[in-house]
Amino acid sequence: MNTICALIITLLASAFQATTAPRFVLSCSPTNDLFRVLKNSEASCARAATPIEAVNRAAKGGTVLLLADGYPAHRVSIDQAVLAVADARNLRVYLEYPETIPGLVSFSNAPRAAVWERGVVAADHFGNELPPLSILALHECYFLPVKVEKPWLVAGRVAGFDRAVYGLPTNSFPLLFEIPERRIIVATTKLSGFVTARYAPSAHWLLIWETILSRLSPDSPPLTLKATPLVAPAYGPSEKLPRNIEQRTFNGAANWLLNSRLLVPPSRTNEIYAALKRNRESLPLPSAKIATGDGSLGILEGYSSGVAHTGDQLQRTPLRADCHAESAAVLALSQLLENNKRAGRIANNLLDYVYFHSDMCQGPRADEKHGAFGLIGWGGISPTWLVANYGDDNGRAILGTIATAAALKTDKWDEVLAKAMIGNFRTTGKLGFRGDRIDNPDLAKGWKSFYAAAPVNYSPPFEAVMWACYLWTYRATGHEPFFQRTTNAITMTMNVYPDGWRWKDNMERARMLLCLAWLVRLEDTPQHREWLRTVAYDLLQRQEPNGAIREWLGTTGGGHYQIPKSNEAYGTAETPLIQQNGDPASDQLYTTGFALLGLHEAAAVTGDAKLKRAADKLAEFLCRIQIRSKEKSYLNGWWFRAFDDRRWEYWASSADMGWGAWSVEAGWGQSWTAVTLALRQKKTTFWELTEPVRIREEFDRWKPKMLE
Repeated sequence: MNTICALIITLLASAFQATTAPRFVLSCSPTNDLFRVLKNSEASCARAATPIEAVNRAAKGGTVLLLADGYPAHRVSIDQAVLAVADARNLRVYLEYPETIPGLVSFSNAPRAAVWERGVVAADHFGNELPPLSILALHECYFLPVKVEKPWLVAGRVAGFDRAVYGLPTNSFPLLFEIPERRIIVATTKLSGFVTARYAPSAHWLLIWETILSRLSPDSPPLTLKATPLVAPAYGPSEKLPRNIEQRTFNGAANWLLNSRLLVPPSRTNEIYAALKRNRESLPLPSAKIATGDGSLGILEGYSSGVAHTGDQLQRTPLRADCHAESAAVLALSQLLENNKRAGRIANNLLDYVYFHSDMCQGPRADEKHGAFGLIGWGGISPTWLVANYGDDNGRAILGTIATAAALKTDKWDEVLAKAMIGNFRTTGKLGFRGDRIDNPDLAKGWKSFYAAAPVNYSPPFEAVMWACYLWTYRATGHEPFFQRTTNAITMTMNVYPDGWRWKDNMERARMLLCLAWLVRLEDTPQHREWLRTVAYDLLQRQEPNGAIREWLGTTGGGHYQIPKSNEAYGTAETPLIQQNGDPASDQLYTTGFALLGLHEAAAVTGDAKLKRAADKLAEFLCRIQIRSKEKSYLNGWWFRAFDDRRWEYWASSADMGWGAWSVEAGWGQSWTAVTLALRQKKTTFWELTEPVRIREEFDRWKPKMLE
């Protein structure tokens, strides 16, 4: 009897252990993403401090996951004893970023850092939602080069939006594979840090982990994992919005500029200037303990697209004139709307830095005998940036300065505005086109040959903003050539629309709207209205019901802005965010902010209800996708370049060599989104707000010296 009782007790104890033992035992720290996600998803799991403790703690036939918390500096170290225990206990094992797998796999080479490589699905394990050739982002990926058969995921340089359109490259590297005879799944990199490293698309990474865990625990019910991204859109696609959403969004944008850690403090000038002189255009994120600047030493360009394994992004070091003036406009409007005196002071300091204290308006640009006199440098400190004079960048700097002057109610920049307008106009040809860029050495012999030349450049991204500036200046000064040359260039450009335009894309249409709207202001003719309506309505053919305006190309691009035509071309030039028409991406850097401003001005001058509704929808969309992040507060309140409105996530082809999908610019389209939201709150237009900025006196003083 006693023997039978003992046997029953033993069997009951074994059954109890089997039912109470955790489904997964993880060797990791308590902060590991996968461990946290399993806990939050109410999965049965436990944590062990070491691999040997994990395999000893797991129930027989259970699952252990040996995770790389020391990544990328330290790899997971296991010995034969760990594998022996795993075999003896019939365990299934997931092992990532290992030193070696004794008796099975040897990694002879050091870890390799991905540069342009992305993750690509190489097998059909993940179902219809994630078929082979699907693209994944593993930010700052370090992987162990190894050759294996039938990998699940690989790293490779591939072109495409979310699918490797040219197939897998010959030179690809396994990231995830299985050793089925030993019941082991191996990752050559750290996959368990997918939340912190902001791997994307986020839903795909949950699916990948659900698949891995199901494979490791095939006799248990499938898991549904839940994770909250560290950086996410402010609102969902159908979430109810507050009544004052545009005010909140604008305030968030202004606060981003104040808290972005991009305002240069005195303690960082040596580091930043040294980097720029060496043409180093990125630096690590500074400590949050470092005091922020007040604008008197400038503002950095923004944040690079690349994301570190910590989830942080590098700062872009260029000190760009356009970004300074556009940021100043946002901050000045914050003072006007919210009485934010600190924002107003910084706006003032940013413009003073560009025009009076930096080298962007010094040297040849301050020499009355030089053809570059009056122009605004592309950027400061670095010879690469100092040499260039882009009409588009000058134009946006001028518009930002005009808006700042109007909001702060000051005339202190009237002289520099007058000189900048004349300096650009006298380097514009007699047909009204200026060309993409003119460098200082080309102007050493003077400006008259440029003024007398007849270049033709059907490229609104490079020409249209300066046309808007010339129309504004014509109103302010009455100088007839501004109007004559500009209307001629606009007429020529519209006569070849759309087939004669360089890229035939939505970026060009968005950039053309402002000058067309202001042309109607000055000369309200049926033809001018028709031009504006045609370009606007064509742009709006790609506006989604949610308000997004998706990128759309008439060709594969041209010049330096091309869709990659091969895997090898990925990351070698400036490129659109889409690989082909139909990819659901909007571009907040180059398109939507300018579209919002243009639609706002166009609706006001025409009274067109369709344009008003389109502007309202686009404004709502941009409010919804504003960045929200407590953990990465230096990103909170602005906009990434790319957004996929189908996934409702920051995602696109990140082939652009300088400004990828996750780039953040302290200027450009993102700033004009904020400016236009302020105009909408003020119930005014840029044209009306800036009417009091009168540069006539300074223009009349400098015109005889610079033009005659």
